[in-house]
Amino acid sequence: MSDIEWTDETWNPVTGCTQISPGCENCYALRMSHRLQAMGVDNYRNGFELTTHDHVLEKPLFWKKPRKVFVNSMSDLFHRDVPIEFIRKVLDVCRRAHWHQFQILTKRTQRLAREAGRFDWPPNVWIGTSVESQEYTFRVDQLRQVPASVRFISFEPLIGPVDRVNLTGIDWAIVGGESGPGSRPSHPDWFRRLRTLCEKQRTAFFFKQYGDYAPAPEGTEEKKIVKIGLRGQVRERTDKKPRKTDAAVVRMGKGNAGRTLDGQTWDAYPDGGI
Repeated sequence: MSDIEWTDETWNPVTGCTQISPGCENCYALRMSHRLQAMGVDNYRNGFELTTHDHVLEKPLFWKKPRKVFVNSMSDLFHRDVPIEFIRKVLDVCRRAHWHQFQILTKRTQRLAREAGRFDWPPNVWIGTSVESQEYTFRVDQLRQVPASVRFISFEPLIGPVDRVNLTGIDWAIVGGESGPGSRPSHPDWFRRLRTLCEKQRTAFFFKQYGDYAPAPEGTEEKKIVKIGLRGQVRERTDKKPRKTDAAVVRMGKGNAGRTLDGQTWDAYPDGGI
């Protein structure tokens, strides 16, 4: 089973990737791949170099209990180096394992949109993209061109505000801050803004996590507080100028930061998605 809050299981017929945007900067899959390589795990013998694994393809067929399956948590199925025929093999397994729901997440929406018509999309496949800031909302428009039964956005790691995004045809939004080594803080109002946009456009909203940084509890030592502006500016400690829109956050780790937003958890899934 997976520790990822929005799925049940991961399946990695492809491993390895390359970084293409700021959201990739602190990639957990990169760190984990090198760790698994050092441990001698055969599927990671090439480290983070993109590698396809035919012997892994039929694994979901042996999982008899229905589950949500995150496809390629350690790669990107629509990376330029993944052959079209291999993508077809992955989708064929998804079709045959019809009792599962398969969640495919890609940053390569340009290739996805260009090639979408070459595939027969099974009804149990969800297709999504990652958007880390306003600059990358173009991926949503490209995702909309894919004839999948469920389309979703992962606004994680949210490292900048998203003030405007057209969620027409988007069924689900996962929202969260960054965790792990080198993590960057998020302004809590960025999460609230996306919640509002989802409510207005009737898109299911799932708040995954604050990340390593969360609103500073009352009584936090001043030296531990990080002040972040609405546009993502991290203030110097010597900057004492008060700004009403700044947020005071503190690094406390993902576990301590939790995943409640304004006093509650937000765990919506798309219709028929549980």
